[in-house]
Amino acid sequence: MYKNICFLGLLLLLGCKDSKPVAYIPDSSGNLNAVTVVMPTTDWDGALGKAVREQMRPIYEGLPIDEPQYDLLYTASSQFTGFSRHSRNILLFKKDSIARFQLFENAFARPQIVAQISGEDAEVMQEFLKENTSLILRTFAENERKEKLRRIGKSPTKDTDFKDKFGLQLTYPTAYTTVKDTVNFLWVEKKIQKGSMNLIAYTLPSFDPKKSTLLDQITNLRDSIGKIYIPGRLPGSHMITEKAYLPYIYSTQLDDRKAFLTKGMWEVKEDFMAGPFVQYIVEDTAQGRWVVLEGFCFAPSVSKRDAMFELQTILSSTTFLEK
Repeated sequence: MYKNICFLGLLLLLGCKDSKPVAYIPDSSGNLNAVTVVMPTTDWDGALGKAVREQMRPIYEGLPIDEPQYDLLYTASSQFTGFSRHSRNILLFKKDSIARFQLFENAFARPQIVAQISGEDAEVMQEFLKENTSLILRTFAENERKEKLRRIGKSPTKDTDFKDKFGLQLTYPTAYTTVKDTVNFLWVEKKIQKGSMNLIAYTLPSFDPKKSTLLDQITNLRDSIGKIYIPGRLPGSHMITEKAYLPYIYSTQLDDRKAFLTKGMWEVKEDFMAGPFVQYIVEDTAQGRWVVLEGFCFAPSVSKRDAMFELQTILSSTTFLEK
């Protein structure tokens, strides 16, 4: 018995000796859609800082009033220590004899993306920024989308309305409740201060963007659905697509399926209500249909960027379930 105990102790000792210590990486922090920019104060006040402010704050598409996609938070290089390194998205400028651009994942915290630009002077770093702005923005955007889904996942809805009606899985918070559930139309809503955030879904037996201009077909589709299912506050009023605002339309994919993404403005005919919308029209060849998923927001007199970011993030989580 004593020999067995000694042998077991020896195994444990050897196991501890071979194991390597795991470095602790803290959780990242900060508001969504924010980027921490790190560089010397002289550069921030000069041409390099100006270039960052111009290139790293693109306009968030589809809003009635221009809002930047990201809030920029400046930190001087000398102060980039401790908690300041825990930001989720960091654009770091570092003076070095070797000019280069690098992307690091979870360098100081988790989840985190650090985009580092090195160069011998501000002019060189500015050129590297210009060459890589598109990649940096796309990488930060995907990082924020994943973070938003992670936060939603802390308290996801248990409702199965989208699954039961359309065979779709969407990740959205419990704050959304069902407003309308008919034969081929589902509407869920989240109340916010002075307004609401909304998700709707329905299907089409066919959708041929070549039949007419894509813009006209999407506009006519939205207007007809609004007239049937989405009334305004006044009798006879209903949602339509705002004619004075030209939507953004892209060919894309959703859950590996052909899709069209539209961002634009809606209004209520015969009433003073309006706001932004984001819509996916997705081809589902397995079931011979097109699925329309849309999010729209009504929030007068307040910023709408974060609300629309949430709606598009939810829509981007759509999964088509096998029957």
